[in-house]
Amino acid sequence: MILALILIFVIGYLAIAFEHPIRLNKAASALLTGVLCWVIYISSNADKEMVNEQLMHHMGEISGILFFLLGAMVIVELIDAHDGFQIVSDQISTTKIRNLLWMICFITFFLSAILDNLTTTIVMVSLLRKLVDDNKKRLLFAGMVVVAANAGGAWSPLGDVTTTMLWIGGQITPGGIIPALFLPSLVCLLVPLIIVSFRFKGSLMPTALHSEKIKLTSKPRDRNVVFFVGLGSLVFVPIFKTLTHLPPFMGILIGLGTMWVITEFIHHEKDTDDKDHLSVISALRKIDASSILFFLGILLSVSALQSAGVLQNWALALTNTAKSDTLIVIILGLLSSVIDNVPLVAAAQGMYSLTDFPTNHYFWEFLAYSTGVGGSALIIGSAAGVAAMGLEKIDFIWYLKNISILALLGFFAGAAIYIIQFNLFG
Repeated sequence: MILALILIFVIGYLAIAFEHPIRLNKAASALLTGVLCWVIYISSNADKEMVNEQLMHHMGEISGILFFLLGAMVIVELIDAHDGFQIVSDQISTTKIRNLLWMICFITFFLSAILDNLTTTIVMVSLLRKLVDDNKKRLLFAGMVVVAANAGGAWSPLGDVTTTMLWIGGQITPGGIIPALFLPSLVCLLVPLIIVSFRFKGSLMPTALHSEKIKLTSKPRDRNVVFFVGLGSLVFVPIFKTLTHLPPFMGILIGLGTMWVITEFIHHEKDTDDKDHLSVISALRKIDASSILFFLGILLSVSALQSAGVLQNWALALTNTAKSDTLIVIILGLLSSVIDNVPLVAAAQGMYSLTDFPTNHYFWEFLAYSTGVGGSALIIGSAAGVAAMGLEKIDFIWYLKNISILALLGFFAGAAIYIIQFNLFG
C-alpha cells in the first residue's frame, strides 16, 4: 500500500511538472492524484469508517484554506475591477525596472509578515499586472514575489501557516521568532534579489505607470472606498483570528461579506448593465477556479500520505539517520518544496516534545525558517507559489530553470546567517 501511494504521488507530481509537454492541465493531474491516493489508502485499510473520519478531518482544514483563497481572490478582483491598484501605481514614480523590482520585493517582504504569504502574493501579483506589461519580465517579478513572500512570512508568527502552528503549539513566541529570524529571512531574499537585478536593465514603458494615460472606469470616490476597505479586510484577518480564535478563512469571509454590502450600496442607483462588471458576482466569474481545484488536489494527496503514516515514517527515519538537529531541519526545509510544509511541521511537533526542545529552542526557530522559505525552491512548494502559478500561469519547468536555484542560494545563505547568529549570540 505504501509503495502504491508513493508511486501514485510521484506520477501525479511528474504530470504536474510536465503540464505543458503532456498537454494536461495541472488541476486535472492534481485532482486525480489526490483522489487515487485516498482510494488506495482506504482499499488497503480494514477500518473504512476511520479512514472516512480522517478524510473529513483533513477536508475541514483543506476547506478552510480553499475558502480563504477564494475570498482573498474575490476581494483582490473587486479592487482591480474598481481600478484600486491604480492608487498604488500612482505612487510609484520610478521607471527603472531594477528599482521597481527592489521596491516590489521589499513591499512583499514586509506585507507578508503582516498579512500572510498567500494573501500578499495574490495582492502583489495582481498589482504587477498594472505595472509590468512585458510578460517575460512579469514572470520573473512574480517568481521573486514568491521568494519575498515566503521569506517575509518566515519571521512573523502570522506570516505563514507553519509559524502560526508553532506559535499556537507553544514552540515559539513572537518575541523570540522575530529577532531570531528577521536577518536570516532578509538575507534569504537579498541573495536572489541581487542576482536577479543584473538581469534587468532599462526602463518600463511609461504607459505602465502613469494613470493619466489609462482610461479608468470607476469614480475616484468609489475607487478609494473599495481599495481601502478591501485592503483593510485583508489586514483585519490576523486581528480577527487573534480576537476570536476562529480560523483565518472566517476572517476573510466576513471581509468579503462587508465588501459585498459596500459595493452593492455604492452602485445601487446604476443600471444592471453598468454595475454588473463591478459586482461580487462578476468577480466570482473572473477568478481562476482551476487554481483552487489544483490546490485541492495537492492538499488531498499530501493528506493521504500523512494519514497513512508515510510522512511520520520519513520523519522518524530522518531522525535516526541524521543525528544533527541542523541537518534534520535543513532536510525538512528542502522536503517542504516537494511536500506541503504544514504536515511536515505537524509531524515534527508530534515527534519532538517541549521537554526535549523548550519554547524558542534553536530547533523550533530554525524549523520555522527552514520550512517557511524552503518551499520557494519549487513553484508548488508553498501556498504563495501555487497562488502565483495559477494567477500568472507560471510553468513548473520555467520556475525550475529561472527561480529555483536562486531560491536555494537564498535558503542556504539565510540558514548560514541563522547558525552564525545563534553561535555568536545564542
